[in-house]
Amino acid sequence: MKAKKKNKKKKIISDSKVKYVNKKRNPFVVRETGSLYGEKFLSVNKQRETGKKYSVVSLFSGCGGLDLGFIGGFDFLNDKYKKNKFKVDWANDIDEHSCQTFANYFKHPVVCGDITQILNGKYSANLFDQPLPSKADIVLGGFPCQDFSHAGKRKGFKSKRGLLYQSMIDVIRRTNPLVFVAENVKGLLTMNGSEAIQIIVRDFEALGYYVHYHLLIAADFGVPQTRERVIIIGTKKNKLPPFTESAFPKPMRTKNSWISLKESLGDLERKKEGEFPNHFWSKAKKNNGQGNNMVSADKPGPTMRTEHHGNIEFHWNGKRRLSAREAARIQSFPDDFIFYPSTSAAYKQIGNAVPPVLAWHIAVAVENFLNKNLK
Repeated sequence: MKAKKKNKKKKIISDSKVKYVNKKRNPFVVRETGSLYGEKFLSVNKQRETGKKYSVVSLFSGCGGLDLGFIGGFDFLNDKYKKNKFKVDWANDIDEHSCQTFANYFKHPVVCGDITQILNGKYSANLFDQPLPSKADIVLGGFPCQDFSHAGKRKGFKSKRGLLYQSMIDVIRRTNPLVFVAENVKGLLTMNGSEAIQIIVRDFEALGYYVHYHLLIAADFGVPQTRERVIIIGTKKNKLPPFTESAFPKPMRTKNSWISLKESLGDLERKKEGEFPNHFWSKAKKNNGQGNNMVSADKPGPTMRTEHHGNIEFHWNGKRRLSAREAARIQSFPDDFIFYPSTSAAYKQIGNAVPPVLAWHIAVAVENFLNKNLK
């Protein structure tokens, strides 16, 4: 007599490997492979709404923090961030893990590869179904910032990454958008004695744009993190007026009302590892390097870094380091945003991203500006 097979539930582990579509070293298109967490955690961001939307080309997209803010339609800490009138038509990033996360959440293909190769036409035949559009209303680009950061080596224009903003300039030249939005670290303002930001502004202005920049603090906009970022916005001279300081989003909170980590992460403290999507943490032992301090429960979190090699800050309880999900909360990602394929990859993607809630406020300001000034 045959023994009956027991139906065992398959354990869900966010560190499972995912298969990349047509994975290569050369640029390739990544498409969604589905969620490891089932329907409960599938994104509803399918961009199927009717009505006029501004077309977007997204560069240096990472996992999609800036894109999510512009698209809107997500929840964070019981607040709803409405959908905006932006639709991402084309996205690109060089990091394969980020591309897989992007494709799975947005249900939208992303071209994974070096933007300089793509712009030079050095890509394989399977990219012809996802060519760079010849026209776009908006170009977004959080161009690589590590080489301008105070926390990094500050190589700036001496590095290949530091010159990648020129690829954004090339895309703007080709697509002739109404507006472009670029994001970078606070360190850009002081790099080379403040000459770096002036060079970048002049290069953007040479394309026929009014260019203005402003320093924003993420905590002022409902993000539980003291992250500071420079936002550069350009508007087409023959179509729009300058995007002056008054057009930038106004702070929603003061330092006395910033969201604390206890408010934003308290429910995750007692959850077991793996009990919630991406709730896994680094086991790196404490040392004397950066990121070995404990966060404070009654304050916002510090800036989530990209390169920490497991040395992400310790939880306020002192028992472990912050989990990838907790880092995602600190960056204001909704809980249905799943990061692939590992905890270390998740940390990197989260640290690289623009906080979606901050990006949403920027998007609303841009949308209001366009609605007011376009005839």
